Amino acid sequence: MVVFAPRLLPAALAGCALLLGVPLWCGWARGRWCGAVLVGIGWAAVQAHAALDVQLPAGAPATLHMLRGRVVDLPQHGPRSTRFRFRVDDELAMPARLRGRELVLSWHDGSAARTPTSRHAVQAGARWQLQARLRPPRGLRNPGGFDAERHALWQRLAGTGQVRAPARALGPPGGLPAWRERMAAAIATEVPGPGARFVQALALGDTRGVAQRDWDDLRTLGLTHLIAISGFHVGLVAGFAAALATLAWRAIPVLGRCWPRPLAAAAAAVVGAGLYAAVAGFALPTVRTVLMIAVVALARCTRRPGSVGQALALAALAVLLVDPLSVLAPGFWLSFAGVLWLVWCLPGRDVHWLRSFLAAQGVATLALLPLTVALFGQASRAGPLVNLLAIPWWSLVVVPLALLGTGLEAVYAGAGRWPWRAASACFEASWWLFGSVARQPWALWWAPLAGTAALAAAVGGVFWLLLPRAAGARLPALLLCLPLLWPARGRPAPGEVELLVMDVGQGLAAWVRTHRHRLLYDAGPAAEVGFDAGERIVVPTLHALGETALDRILLSHGDRDHAGGMPAVRRAFATPPLLAPDGAVREDATACHEGMAWHWDGVGFTVLHPPRGMAYAGNASSCVLRIQSAHGALLLTGDIGHAEESRLLASVPGALRAEMTLVAHHGSAGSSSARWVQAVSPRLAVVSSGHGNRFGHPRAEVVRRWQGARAEVLDTADSGALRIWLGRDGLQVREQRLFERRWWDAAERARSAAILSAVIQAADGPEG
Repeated sequence: MVVFAPRLLPAALAGCALLLGVPLWCGWARGRWCGAVLVGIGWAAVQAHAALDVQLPAGAPATLHMLRGRVVDLPQHGPRSTRFRFRVDDELAMPARLRGRELVLSWHDGSAARTPTSRHAVQAGARWQLQARLRPPRGLRNPGGFDAERHALWQRLAGTGQVRAPARALGPPGGLPAWRERMAAAIATEVPGPGARFVQALALGDTRGVAQRDWDDLRTLGLTHLIAISGFHVGLVAGFAAALATLAWRAIPVLGRCWPRPLAAAAAAVVGAGLYAAVAGFALPTVRTVLMIAVVALARCTRRPGSVGQALALAALAVLLVDPLSVLAPGFWLSFAGVLWLVWCLPGRDVHWLRSFLAAQGVATLALLPLTVALFGQASRAGPLVNLLAIPWWSLVVVPLALLGTGLEAVYAGAGRWPWRAASACFEASWWLFGSVARQPWALWWAPLAGTAALAAAVGGVFWLLLPRAAGARLPALLLCLPLLWPARGRPAPGEVELLVMDVGQGLAAWVRTHRHRLLYDAGPAAEVGFDAGERIVVPTLHALGETALDRILLSHGDRDHAGGMPAVRRAFATPPLLAPDGAVREDATACHEGMAWHWDGVGFTVLHPPRGMAYAGNASSCVLRIQSAHGALLLTGDIGHAEESRLLASVPGALRAEMTLVAHHGSAGSSSARWVQAVSPRLAVVSSGHGNRFGHPRAEVVRRWQGARAEVLDTADSGALRIWLGRDGLQVREQRLFERRWWDAAERARSAAILSAVIQAADGPEG
């Protein structure tokens, strides 16, 4: 309730709730539940404020800092950059705001990477002194998209930054991170073939070698929970350690005189889980699982009677007391909900093991379906079948071999070769089959974005379905699931149009929908290696909106910030027809040119620029698209400049007036001339730019020019994705950051801080 509220409870009220709740919880039997609620609210709010205090101030400009500290995780090396987590030393010489904090730093070619101590020398566990340009955590906001600011919050990251010269290593790598990197390098050396990357993931939690295509296949098959060191594998290791201790106590009876066998098994489970979590670098999901196991083991050691459900509740309480913000992680809900459903639904001990396994798989598939759809917007059709093979094979064969190799290698260099190779061979024997299944069109089902009420109804429906057979008809239960699995999607009426300008950073991707047709105008940026907005933003956003096809893609021009994501979009949507300026892209495309026009559902689409036969000239060749509805017009301008604006003002001045326009070239000084602004005279001018981009877009004078024409100027960098409707109710707009308010939202907190600062200055007066 507190963590998912749009605004955070003030720290003073949170403290009062704690002070009042503790005595009620501990001292008054009738008020115990009320006290527990107050303690929960107060503690969650206090921890939330503490997590925000860890971060650099929202809205703070990027600043240079000289830092000393340690690389605390495995660095991700790319062809042109390295990304790593860096913990700043907790000493007086460091900036007060950063002492003991963790940062995510990027080291790019062209800066300090060209010094003798280049980014390729960054190793886990090494200490460095470096200069970094830091900024608070900031992410993109789109419907159904990944929330990077939430991720940074529960990871307790203070900020992000880029390394600048000078930088120098302060000593050789050491500690657990260095050991993990040495083991990962040993696996890469000893295991030939592509299976090495999966052995690294299963043995060490090192997923750096797992390619994006591998992750896509794993998501399609519903197997991501089995790759890397997951809570499930920690539980398996804990059970194995407990079984070994039990066997040892049975084989050597004298041990029972020193310590009872049940207590030894419980302690062995905790130790085994802790060691495995250490191998994974104490990743948060593994730490959460270790804590759960420790709580259950403690209850066993203290001989407190209780059911499995009570033990699970106690473990959840312990996790939330340690870190209430764990509820922000999808793994928290999936792990606890999965165990809870299994405990409630599985048959008794007298049932055959095969029937129990099949029942567990069926319960997990059905019971976790609402959470999977709500958290990830997709469900694997192939998952139930593939998991029947993957869970026992990977968990009982591949993972033990990988761990055996790691243990032997830790004792004697080279001893882990054959277990690791066996693990790789066993994994690849199944992966070729699973990979072929993953590429089937039916394997994955994307679900449109639905509301919280739909999730609650679906969970109730699943609960009804899993009741004993005599509990009543199943049809009402299925009906309760429909709002989540097939939510209502309002479409524009004939003659109306809808536009979504996605938050893709420094680039552009806009989705246009009429009553029965969909067009994508530009596909977002993509780096040569790494971030691809088409794959990570455009495709998931369109799926979240319920789109399964596109009727056309129109690229304004071929620059990477507009066309980089196009290949990923075309792959995901069965290669829709492509329009682009002649010579802009290598793919087979129809040349867009002045005079090209078509009509969809009572809405007219007209290309105003470039002229037919114009040689491709980058920004100057941008396709300018006018969308004319019965209720007004939208103008999509690409990256045209003053020269192209002047040409359009001379050739088609009457076709420029629009209710809404995209500000050309992200608001650069080379576009949006005064004459152009007056000719368009929109009610809404939208800028698609990256927060704090190095070009300074949008320029302040350009924004003032549009505002002087009485246009409201909105920027995706501040508003997130902008959804615009033009219909019988006029022009309407929805800002994603305002529509889905989150108390951790950096833009909202920066806006509040700016307002507070202005109020304080006004109160101080001119002399203050």
